[in-house]
Amino acid sequence: MVSFLNLHDINQQYQSELKIACNKVIDSGWYINGNECSNFEDNFAKYCGVSHCVGVANGLDALAMILEGYKILGHLKLGDEVIVPANTYIASILAITKAGLTPILCEPSLDDYLIDYNHIESHISEKTKAIMAVHLYGQTCDMDSINILARKYNLLIIEDSAQAHGAKFDTKKSGNLGDASGFSFYPGKNLGALGDAGAITTNNGELADVIRSLGNYGSTMKYQHIYKGTNSRLDEIQAAMLNVKLKYLDYEIENRRKIAKLYINNINNINIILPKCRNMNNHVWHLFVIRVADRKKFVTYMDSNDIETLIHYPTPPHKQAAYQELNELSFPVSELLHNEVVSIPISGVQTIKDTNYIIEVLNDFS
Repeated sequence: MVSFLNLHDINQQYQSELKIACNKVIDSGWYINGNECSNFEDNFAKYCGVSHCVGVANGLDALAMILEGYKILGHLKLGDEVIVPANTYIASILAITKAGLTPILCEPSLDDYLIDYNHIESHISEKTKAIMAVHLYGQTCDMDSINILARKYNLLIIEDSAQAHGAKFDTKKSGNLGDASGFSFYPGKNLGALGDAGAITTNNGELADVIRSLGNYGSTMKYQHIYKGTNSRLDEIQAAMLNVKLKYLDYEIENRRKIAKLYINNINNINIILPKCRNMNNHVWHLFVIRVADRKKFVTYMDSNDIETLIHYPTPPHKQAAYQELNELSFPVSELLHNEVVSIPISGVQTIKDTNYIIEVLNDFS
């Protein structure tokens, strides 16, 4: 079986360093808000090209805490609207509603499956205060166009960079393309921890300070709480794991690009729609997502050939039971994508032999 993502093999590459890092934390006797977290925050901020990084418990918290931070600073208030792509993972929407804000769904482009900037302006109202740019599958949104709209209407740009560690738009990396960015280090991400973890990047020191306090029960000094905060901190062991793996992130990305190039150059089946890439050197290929009209038949076919596939994502947010108030809305492009997308295997440890086998099987699909 060709697995979709072999986390064991990915982490096995660095096992000696990971074990040393873990033992160092255990031996230190310091497990929260210590040197490992501080070092990772510094390292990841430098990697993204920003002034500040705040480690948090997971990617959902990262997005929600950015929005809460802007509420405290007076840039957002309850009921304000945030424009967000309709085909994103539900975490993007959850962060908005968790912060007491209103998600305004916008169709993606059929070219790259990212938010279609041609449709954004028609959704802007007096209540619109932010655009959430979701860099889906490892490719950044068209930030030039989004920035033009943000400046025109005085809107915040929040990046959802959960799938875009190391991705670039022109020369800048994800995490440094808007006002603030939320990252997930879920184990399956290009930069994955060995458990849940997340971070926020920004060049706004005031926002970073507020977010750091929010994640520590709203406190900057022990037992003194200035905000109604939460408990969302990047623990020392996960930070230590991330410090090890960050050194190899660009290497992992290059391996993914090699596989993506092989797919794009060699899959020639008219029944399969390949993803479009603006710039191969900027895309980090967290997922390689194709489209097929008869997805059920395709998945069964791949299973019969011992190739594991996944669907990102089978049901759009506006059709989920959790958002019944959105169920009657219609987003034809998003619904088409959610009915046709299939993710095929890609990772930093996938072999050329397995990749060529996948290509062969894909080209024989009918």
